[in-house]
Amino acid sequence: MTSPVLSDLDVANLMADAARAAILPYFRRPGLAAENKLAGGFDPVTVADRAAEEAMRAILAEHRPEDGVHGEEFGKVAGRSGREWVLDPIDGTRAFISGTPTWGVLIALSDAGGPLLGVIDQPYIGERFTGGMGQAAMTGPMGHGPLAVRGTRSLDEAILFTTFPEVGTAAEGAAFRRVAAQVRLTRYGMDCYAYALLAAGQIDLVIEAGLNAYDIQAPIAVIEAAGGIVTDWQGGPAHGGGQVIAAATPEVHAAALALVNAA
Repeated sequence: MTSPVLSDLDVANLMADAARAAILPYFRRPGLAAENKLAGGFDPVTVADRAAEEAMRAILAEHRPEDGVHGEEFGKVAGRSGREWVLDPIDGTRAFISGTPTWGVLIALSDAGGPLLGVIDQPYIGERFTGGMGQAAMTGPMGHGPLAVRGTRSLDEAILFTTFPEVGTAAEGAAFRRVAAQVRLTRYGMDCYAYALLAAGQIDLVIEAGLNAYDIQAPIAVIEAAGGIVTDWQGGPAHGGGQVIAAATPEVHAAALALVNAA
């Protein structure tokens, strides 16, 4: 039987649904084991991470067999279409194993120029943020609505998020603290949910370092569709990972960019 022809957004939503179904039985389950992928540090992975990526890859094999796939847990598979699906089955596994609902499923569709479509999905809360290809919307327990960044123009009125207090290297941490000293409020530990909040108009700025492509490509698509800006710390493309500044407005972005490069 021939599979129905689905839009890219339909395929992304199917993957997000499949990832939810694979992950939720493990969330807050007592005794869930976490393997460490990082010698000399702690980078956990669980059976839920792997099950979710396997579920998403199965959907792509059925509906987008010509496209490439780049996932955190199972690496890259080359495609023939010039397009690639970039997957992080659980962005924030540390949060996941701690029971906090700030982790998420990240799905991006990209070409050589960068992300075309992105989904940030928080299965436990039931929120899904979608951006790209004419989409900038979220669904959740309170219903459906558009995404739009807020209009903060001054850094001293901005809310800044990052995941790790140290941010990255000592120099990167110092650069972050120069920005943090100028904003109204700084918060930590939100993983991909920080980018969703920026797209939803709740915060103004996310600054991180040491990211992989699968950490940032979906957030880029969602934030840009909502009217925001995402670059590296030099103002260039950020879809390869590394150092990232995501901002609600050009003014906040420019002020943060100047400060991280002020030393």
